[in-house]
Amino acid sequence: MSAPTRLGERESRLFCRFAATRCPELRAQLVERHLPLARYSANQYARGPEPFDDLLQIACIGLLKAIDRFDPERGVAFSSYALPTMSGELRRHFRDRGWSVRPPRGLQEQALLVERAAAELLSVRGHGPTVDEIAERTGLETEEVLEGREALSAHRAVSFSTPSGDEDGARAIGDRLGALDDGFEAAERRAMIGRLSRVLTAREREIVRLRFEEDLTQSQIGKRVGVSQMHVSRLLRATVDKLRSEAHPT
Repeated sequence: MSAPTRLGERESRLFCRFAATRCPELRAQLVERHLPLARYSANQYARGPEPFDDLLQIACIGLLKAIDRFDPERGVAFSSYALPTMSGELRRHFRDRGWSVRPPRGLQEQALLVERAAAELLSVRGHGPTVDEIAERTGLETEEVLEGREALSAHRAVSFSTPSGDEDGARAIGDRLGALDDGFEAAERRAMIGRLSRVLTAREREIVRLRFEEDLTQSQIGKRVGVSQMHVSRLLRATVDKLRSEAHPT
């Protein structure tokens, strides 16, 4: 997009009036007048699945900031000031909010530079650029280009429900991932319980089972085994102490 080197007379009057009054109506006029500039800026960053409307909103935030900060007395084209402001907003959007896993800021900037250069080279040459071509365009070393490409894998997360291949009926990625198997821990617990239970009498094992497996109260247990609730309480305390001593011998 080309831009005049100086402000037009009408545009200059609008900016001067807005700078003096901060009138919301004048601000709205300036925004409407320069929306094509915001669309142009958003187009420069259109990539992949990022919705264009989202990018346009970010560019419009930059446009508003540029309008609020622009000094018409300098006499330069508004586009010369607004485009870098909008580009900065868009770069911050991709750097700060567009990453599923956020790498260091310097590596983010490097990755986005590589991505943008690759897209520009693709549009010009019609084929995917090589690492050397991207390095030449960006001024990066080839290793830095490879680093940037690797970092781009963190830019978008892939759902576990995504098919793992192109063929029909391909299993989802999540179905191929390993999971914790608590079978070993359960087996160890069963072995320990079996070993510990051998130190208990038949009545002690029954009281423990009724309390912790069937979740009966002490009164209910007493009725089952024919002793008082107080006796059940003493038996439970003694049984737990016995199991604790067996499990952690001194």
